[in-house]
Amino acid sequence: MAGRRTRPAAEPVGAARGGLRTTHTGVTGQTFADAPPRGALKLLIDPAFGALFWGKLLTTFGMWTHSMVAAIVMYAATGSALMVGLLGVAQFGLQILLNPLSGKLADRGDAVRQVVVGRLVCFAGSGSLAVLSALSGDANGYAVAVPLLAGTTVVGLGFVIGGPAMQSVVPTLLRPGELSTAMALNTVPLTAARMVGPLMGAFLVARLGPTPAFAISAVAHLVFVVLIVAARFPRTPGHRPDVDYRVSAGLRYVWADRPLFLMLVAVAVVGFGSDPSMTLAPAMADELGGGTHLVGALTAAFGAGAAVGLVALAALRSRMSSAVTASVGLWSIGAGLAVVGVSASPAMALAGFATSGCGFSLGLTGLSTLVQARAPDDFRGRIMALWLVGFLGSRPVAAGLLGATADLTAVGVAFGVAAAVVLAAATVCRPSRLSRPGPVPIRV
Repeated sequence: MAGRRTRPAAEPVGAARGGLRTTHTGVTGQTFADAPPRGALKLLIDPAFGALFWGKLLTTFGMWTHSMVAAIVMYAATGSALMVGLLGVAQFGLQILLNPLSGKLADRGDAVRQVVVGRLVCFAGSGSLAVLSALSGDANGYAVAVPLLAGTTVVGLGFVIGGPAMQSVVPTLLRPGELSTAMALNTVPLTAARMVGPLMGAFLVARLGPTPAFAISAVAHLVFVVLIVAARFPRTPGHRPDVDYRVSAGLRYVWADRPLFLMLVAVAVVGFGSDPSMTLAPAMADELGGGTHLVGALTAAFGAGAAVGLVALAALRSRMSSAVTASVGLWSIGAGLAVVGVSASPAMALAGFATSGCGFSLGLTGLSTLVQARAPDDFRGRIMALWLVGFLGSRPVAAGLLGATADLTAVGVAFGVAAAVVLAAATVCRPSRLSRPGPVPIRV
């Protein structure tokens, strides 16, 4: 080159950090600034992005498998639905409370190392339950419940430590023009694991028992660690004295950037709108005169719709902006929920759930792309922590509100409430509002 070029903050350099190899030049050996954007297949086999993708797929499957195995074991030991519910509080409560602090650490430290530490903590949580399950014999009651809650809390803590870092590191692995493709791929582990992980957990318990099931969950986290350590990642800037790393600074930044604030609100609404596929599916199946098979079919329809949404993204990515994709996703979720709410037959409910699932993929991918493109590097960890707080934190709120509404009125009314919330958000979060210029240039 005929002159020295200034390297952007997110561009990798050829240096190692703390024992983890941190040089990454992509599959062609070119620098990111000079190399053309890669398609989905090349990203999936890229040494860094591929390691993160496949590792995230494994570890997310491990988390949802652990959740189902723990729920089955807890109910068998206590016979209490409340104790099963406490497992969800143990696993997700810490994430809601501590994710902003974890995002702060990701901004000022080594995000890749933080991911590794988080996965090791998850391994310890599931692995300890595998050992205790093997040693507990025929124990029941609190002798089983207390260790289950403790081990599940440890797994939740692991996701607190590594969750924001795992999201914030993605843009550092990409060339210009790859963000929308990468965000579509980034949605796959979350969507696939959410739909298949619980089924896998139930299958493993039925066929192998809880001890091997917990062990398999633990190994999934450990394999992710191996993939991350073996890969090459760009060096993160680390602590800079001129940057305000306080959580409050991140909150002020998001509030000042109103389109970014709306994006994060919309992410929370997507999480809210996806909850009825699990929380209200049993009640809707009962309303339609079906049994457990219909419950499974309704949940599977949501998952199938989500898969269709991912395929549609690949076909429409060059034709629709991320803001339009997010808007279409929100409207689809709301419309699907409304259809389910007025369903008079299983076929109509299945169609509504499938529409909602398709909207889930479109909305989450479009919004995630917008958030990542808009987030400045110095605030990315804290912003993605708020992304996680919104997406995860809305779930227990939705479960409580919609479940209570269904019990006090009717399940159709609960679906109507969910649809109204999502459609109101779709009205507010119009593409024109989400696309307004912000404090930093938007990078896609």
